[in-house]
Amino acid sequence: MSEAQIFDVTIDNVRELLAASQQRPVLFFFWSARSQESLQLDQLLSSKVQQAAGHLLLAKVDCDQQQDLAMQFGIQALPTVLIIKDGQPVDGFAGPMDAAGLDEKLAAFLPKPEDELVQQAQALLAEQNFSDAFPLLSQALQLAPKRPDIKLSLADCAVELGQLEQAGELLATVLLEDQNADFKAVQSKLALAKEAADTPEIQALETALAAEPDNMNLKEQLAVQYQQVKRSAEALELLFSILQKDLAFSESRKLYLDILAAMPQGDATASSYRRKLYSLLY
Repeated sequence: MSEAQIFDVTIDNVRELLAASQQRPVLFFFWSARSQESLQLDQLLSSKVQQAAGHLLLAKVDCDQQQDLAMQFGIQALPTVLIIKDGQPVDGFAGPMDAAGLDEKLAAFLPKPEDELVQQAQALLAEQNFSDAFPLLSQALQLAPKRPDIKLSLADCAVELGQLEQAGELLATVLLEDQNADFKAVQSKLALAKEAADTPEIQALETALAAEPDNMNLKEQLAVQYQQVKRSAEALELLFSILQKDLAFSESRKLYLDILAAMPQGDATASSYRRKLYSLLY
């Protein structure tokens, strides 16, 4: 097959076009120049296929010239569209169709916006580029908030970036029937990451801070330790509690801003703590 998206069907290329439906859906359009409805639908189909950017092919059968083909497909009315996928008709319609109706008909055969975002993210994840994959997966989840596969990919990415609290929150929203092997793998990875993030230094500082809960020096030291193991949300919470009392205390404001800058684009926790700081400043 060439890179073209629209073809005139003959007995010589019909098998090739049917074979092409193994890779992407092919719209077999049976038409006649003697039918005004055919001519109108021809323009609409051609436009929609071109807009689909290679995800669909249009195979036009001129029934005045290819009567045998029309008979082989069992066509009884013009215009008729058969949607062929994997070599078999899976949908279709006869008669006129407006743009809205055609969009609805074709939607099931076109990639959804969230699928394209996930595909882009998967390519980045394969390169271990978690920071750039994270916002793409976040956008995909906004578009399809119930999809467990996107939740798991985003949770896995969050673990890699040290956003352990957010990863846990995502896993908590996965329904029991969707808790498959991939879910258990991410859950195990999160558990290991949490264990590794609970260092002796952190435990000692937490104990000291529990005894002196208003000690801002201890809070700042603990925030630094939290950030070293990528427990960003906990670090930000401690630093924010310092800044609420003293915006100029030691290095707390700089640490706060550095942590925000290091967090992935689109991170909900980062956005929340930016707003909190803004409320203090202004």
